[in-house]
Amino acid sequence: MTEEIIIAGFGGQGVLSMGKIMAYSGIMQDMEVSWMPSYGPEMRGGTANVIVILSENRISSPIIRTFDTAIILNQQSMDKFEQSVKPGGTLIYDGNGITRHPEREDITIYQIDAAGEASKMKSAKTFNMIVLGSFIKVKPIVKLENVLLGLKKSLPERYHHMIPMNEEALLRGMEIIGEA
Repeated sequence: MTEEIIIAGFGGQGVLSMGKIMAYSGIMQDMEVSWMPSYGPEMRGGTANVIVILSENRISSPIIRTFDTAIILNQQSMDKFEQSVKPGGTLIYDGNGITRHPEREDITIYQIDAAGEASKMKSAKTFNMIVLGSFIKVKPIVKLENVLLGLKKSLPERYHHMIPMNEEALLRGMEIIGEA
């Protein structure tokens, strides 16, 4: 089993953090892992994406052009990466700010209102964990307990008090994900 994932959006949406947590989660499960971030000069507000590969086998190259799963968080990323999802693959997107929704019929598409849910939780910082929760519900490649361990590993200790809120966000994402 190998899962090749792209997560793309604006800097400040937690794109790179989500990928890092996913990578740590794979490590906790003794998987081979690749984490390759890419972002523009303006980290907050500029475009950012990260490629994560989780595999039971050795990963030959972290550089890939097509993906099993795309997690898309803005229109610019939708325009750039929708066609990069392999036929039969999965596209998960937050509809906030999306003006042209995905139209492919050869992939499974899920829409989540992570921005709205983060607002209801009164914490914009939970946005990426809601999205990550939706991913682990749709593609249970990494276990929730390992995602929580990955979260603890990637967060500086001074932010560990936020782990319960992030766990709540993960669970909320798992509850609200639905096929578009």
